[in-house]
Amino acid sequence: MEKTIQIYIRNNGQIIEAPMGATLEEIYQLSDLKMKYGPVSAHVNNKVEGMHFRAYKQKEVEFLDVTSSSGLRAYTRSLFFVLCKAVHELYDQCKVAIDIPVSNGYYVNLNIGHDVTLDDAGRIRKRMKEIIDAAMPIHRHETTTEEAIRMFDEKHNRSKVKLLKSTGRLYTTYYDIDGYIDYYYGSLLTNTSQLYLFGLEKYYDGLLLRLPSRENPEELGEMTHQDKMFGIFKEHHQWQDILGLRTIGDLNEAITQGYSPQLIMVSEALQEKKIAKIADEIAQRKGIKLVLIAGPSSSGKTTTCKRLSVQLAVNGIKPVGISLDDYFVDRDKTPRDAKGDYDFEHLHALNLPLLNEQLTALFRGDEVELPRYDFPTGTSQKSGKRLRLYENEILVVEGIHALNPELTSQIPNEQIFRVYASALTTVLLDNHNYIPTTDNRLLRRIIRDHKYRAVSAQETIRRWPSVRAGENKWIFPFQENADAMFNTAMLFELAVIKSQAEPLLEAVPENCAEHAEAYRLLKFLRYIKPIPETQIPPTSLLREFLGGSSFSY
Repeated sequence: MEKTIQIYIRNNGQIIEAPMGATLEEIYQLSDLKMKYGPVSAHVNNKVEGMHFRAYKQKEVEFLDVTSSSGLRAYTRSLFFVLCKAVHELYDQCKVAIDIPVSNGYYVNLNIGHDVTLDDAGRIRKRMKEIIDAAMPIHRHETTTEEAIRMFDEKHNRSKVKLLKSTGRLYTTYYDIDGYIDYYYGSLLTNTSQLYLFGLEKYYDGLLLRLPSRENPEELGEMTHQDKMFGIFKEHHQWQDILGLRTIGDLNEAITQGYSPQLIMVSEALQEKKIAKIADEIAQRKGIKLVLIAGPSSSGKTTTCKRLSVQLAVNGIKPVGISLDDYFVDRDKTPRDAKGDYDFEHLHALNLPLLNEQLTALFRGDEVELPRYDFPTGTSQKSGKRLRLYENEILVVEGIHALNPELTSQIPNEQIFRVYASALTTVLLDNHNYIPTTDNRLLRRIIRDHKYRAVSAQETIRRWPSVRAGENKWIFPFQENADAMFNTAMLFELAVIKSQAEPLLEAVPENCAEHAEAYRLLKFLRYIKPIPETQIPPTSLLREFLGGSSFSY
């Protein structure tokens, strides 16, 4: 008699009997579920697994579709796989790097022996569609890491060889489509036919791979113009090429060979040079009276503001700071979100008329009394603190709405300089595995929340989707309004924050939903060799999160 196991399907609350060793794909077929955009992966005992996963014991399973972040990641990796297969079939001696999240898609850097043309984009798109329409199985294999290194070495895939050599693992999982092999650090789909929608277009000197929208999976994500953001990524890639550090394999090699102190010094110097350049530009623009600094959560806005203030002082400008938090409206006037809770991230949670009135008065030389917001009572009060701006002084203000034109609608643009700061991770895991910039920021926030706010990693992860939703609404649509963009991510950063992040992630209980994200981040961090925190200087932007900064917060 065939042995069976019990599977609890969290999606509908049913318990089903499945053959021991059944794949998730087979278990889904046994359930009564009908998922229009899935399943593409699943939470198994609160860990993300691909549909290839086999169950040999009783499990709790929640099937995921592309409207979930985990599901969309599996869909995206599988699309990367099909893209790489198509390119390697069409071009000899080609190299593919998928490395910049931009315009609601991914920039693909192609080295195919000539400049990428519209015809190239069309040929690759056509071949990808043929692979998808052929419904080719995506096979998952496990082998010794030594054998995996040999296979990728034969294919001259140096970035994967370097990565696998540095992991120290006995076994490695890889995938194949009709004999074309590749390595991905997360789950993939089981068949190319599940890739129902994608876009591929010429973009600058490469391609833009477009994905279904999480909000509306029937359509591709809107293609937005992010020229300045793209330029920052490209600028950092040029520096990485000079340093010979594009992937985690390169980073691990540099750490092993004892080059981490030099890497830290160069990275810190590069950041300081960039901040100094922004300060120089502000000083050269006559008539600037207000510097606004915006960025998403854990982007390092506060330290950016402090270091920029130092560089402004070097230029003979005295920076004067005010807090947008003091311009909150009274609690009873605060907008509410869809759940009926106070939405303190809403633009109109701020008293915009008062802010513009006081800024206008300050810029014409008048003295104003700044407000003070009393958070316990939820009321705006007079602070007794009076302020007047003198000739060599500039207001420096940071906040999530700083790039929104409505914030300072009554202030002439020629009096404002806007800075956008974000942690734009430019190091790849390998050429076909990008590192999401949001992961970098989430790890920073987990450490900061634990250290300074007594908030657990579990709670930070739970709140993260709400934080991201606020960023998508109030920050990202306005980032191209910036006069200058500043990348706060460091080339060595993940190697330093690893040691503080890992124990916090390991403390997330297995029996909670947040365990899946904690487990995913832990798996990712284990690819990276650590750098001791003691090697970074007290002025480093990372000290805002790790502690030990020479700045006061």
